[in-house]
Amino acid sequence: MELKHALFSLRAKVIGVLIGSVLLSSVLVVPAQAAAMPSMALPFSAGQRAYSAGVHSDNGQSGVRNALDFSPSDGLARAAAPGTVRIQRCARGNWVTVDHTDGWRTGYYHLEGIRVSDNQQVAAGAVLGRTGNALPCGGSSSGAHVHFTLWQLGAFDADDWSGLSYEDLSTRVAAANGVAVHGKVFGGWRVSQGASQYSGSLTRTRDGFTVRLPAWFQS
Repeated sequence: MELKHALFSLRAKVIGVLIGSVLLSSVLVVPAQAAAMPSMALPFSAGQRAYSAGVHSDNGQSGVRNALDFSPSDGLARAAAPGTVRIQRCARGNWVTVDHTDGWRTGYYHLEGIRVSDNQQVAAGAVLGRTGNALPCGGSSSGAHVHFTLWQLGAFDADDWSGLSYEDLSTRVAAANGVAVHGKVFGGWRVSQGASQYSGSLTRTRDGFTVRLPAWFQS
């Protein structure tokens, strides 16, 4: 009887260890949830008229729709949230990205007269430069604006995008790190993408007022 009891106890312990291992394995394979986007403002000062061409992908043709173009009346692009400036350098000039908490990054393309430097710590609303038509890495522009983009570093870990062509940024990098602006809130405005590129809407969260894009609106 004592031998049977010992064997039974050993068997129970082995089964318990196996069950525990399975449960632990199940826990370990659950994918981590992406960090929530930090609070962000629109990339210009509030209280002024601004034009937005609508929601689009980084190249305006295909891929994740992580971009919005803005032309604020005062012509100044500002940081959407606190963070660290990363100056991205190309053959024809520089452009600006700002790194925020949990791997979030915002991009500011077409700027002229850039007023910040690499690794500079900036507060939300800090002036980054003037809206313009600069094409340091390529692309196209019609009318002074800031091409505002949303990213999360991870699959493409390099935070230095210097030297990458606009074609590379808007395809390979955008596929790995571009985050859709649809459903995101910037400065109290919720973004919705439309059925086609350069369309969609901005809805003011406090009262539900909606602006169909492209359009001018009072921020």
